[in-house]
Amino acid sequence: MQDYIGDLKKITRDYQLLSESAAVLAWDQETYLPPKAVQERGEQLAQLQSLAHSSLTSPRVGELLAACGCGDDTPGGTAGEDPADVAYLRQVYRAYTRQIRIPSSLIESLARSTSAAQAAWAEARKRDDFSLFQPHLKEVLSLVVEKAQAVGYGDHPYDALIDEFEPWMTTAEVSRVFKNLEPSLKNLASRIAERPQVDDAFLHQSFSIEQQREFARRVVQDLGFDLSRGRIDETAHPFTATLGAHDVRITGRFREDYFGTGLFGLIHETGHALYEQGFDRKILGNILATGTSLGIHESQSRTWENVVGRSRAFWEHYLPLAREYFPSQLNKTGLEQFYRGINKVSPTNIRIDADEVTYGLHIILRFRLELAMVSGELKVEDLPGAWREASRELLGIEPETSAEGELQDIHWSMGAIGYFPTYALGNLYGAQFWSAFKRKAGDVDTIIREGDFTSLRNWHRESIHCHGASKTAGELCMEVSGEVLKAEYLQEYLENKFRSIYTF
Repeated sequence: MQDYIGDLKKITRDYQLLSESAAVLAWDQETYLPPKAVQERGEQLAQLQSLAHSSLTSPRVGELLAACGCGDDTPGGTAGEDPADVAYLRQVYRAYTRQIRIPSSLIESLARSTSAAQAAWAEARKRDDFSLFQPHLKEVLSLVVEKAQAVGYGDHPYDALIDEFEPWMTTAEVSRVFKNLEPSLKNLASRIAERPQVDDAFLHQSFSIEQQREFARRVVQDLGFDLSRGRIDETAHPFTATLGAHDVRITGRFREDYFGTGLFGLIHETGHALYEQGFDRKILGNILATGTSLGIHESQSRTWENVVGRSRAFWEHYLPLAREYFPSQLNKTGLEQFYRGINKVSPTNIRIDADEVTYGLHIILRFRLELAMVSGELKVEDLPGAWREASRELLGIEPETSAEGELQDIHWSMGAIGYFPTYALGNLYGAQFWSAFKRKAGDVDTIIREGDFTSLRNWHRESIHCHGASKTAGELCMEVSGEVLKAEYLQEYLENKFRSIYTF
């Protein structure tokens, strides 16, 4: 049995190396690729992704999985009681059974199409012209729906898509969660809107981008991002890319006229990077060296960005340093004013700039539109109008430009339809995990105020990061918090925080 598992690990290591090589090219495309190299890059990515797909779906993998006793009822096989073997086999079986249903030709077509679509999206966003992206989105959507049909699904083709990012999650479950979450978010936002608005004018000044870079770099290193195993770059849409066990890269985007975008965006990506840099050494280079799910991944980034990075205690520590970098902008800004300003609740068209209360409504908006496009109820050419209508209903505002609306996110150009719900699930997991950490650590504010993030980072590493994909999201949630996922933790966190800020 161990020989079978050993042979599987050799094959899946080849798959991992090919996937990481493709990730290098994809990262380069989003950061440094010359504009005229896009088509060639699409061919390169198609070749690598096709090879990776062929490696994982080879007949030998199927034979070895069968020899280990893996099947739909026993995905972890019958290899014995070693939890590491069971987790490994379960992950390989899941990946194999998904990928074997997808033709190599479709993998190649998606790679070429999304490579061109990402370049078209960036240009369309820059020019604020949806028509430049529309034909590419049509093609990507068609291929993604074809992939859903190939993979198979229960009640809705979207099931096959969300399962890629949030394993074992269904459209019906997401709909149920969002149905409960939407009214509570709207209610809280409505009560806040009745109160005097906080002043965040100090954030909307001219902040040197170079100084922002230096300050943000200092902060993310303090949080624990290991630059000997990663790097920081800039791009149109911030993201984290894992190019190898010791190569985790984050990107950001800075605005001279607004302090929050660059810093909080990089803190968010650092949360992802800490997860990727925190896997147990035993699974490095292994198919298990990835996040449990994107919802769990988002729980880490959203916790560091919002629960930690927008806390009063965090700025008790960092505001004096920020004043050193930006004396003319911040020397007259007091701690309480700063804390209230960075937590201002006001509907915005841009998701990554959204406050904690309205952020979930942005995700519900995208979820609705994705469902409609996948089912064929919404045509791509009608997307701009549908976006404006949904924005009016959920956020009470309407984007004036495509760049502020349907072109603001990179995900659809990447073929990542089914990804967006994981952001909202991340908020839910994050709040529940944070409650568990507070029960263990006690006075969390003092820990943050002193700028020593070691205990917080280590708790997440030992409780969540080290496992990689060895556990399902449900298993991890139960192990860490002692409960299944509940909305009450997020609702209580938001209620307590913003009742204090807006005094109601």
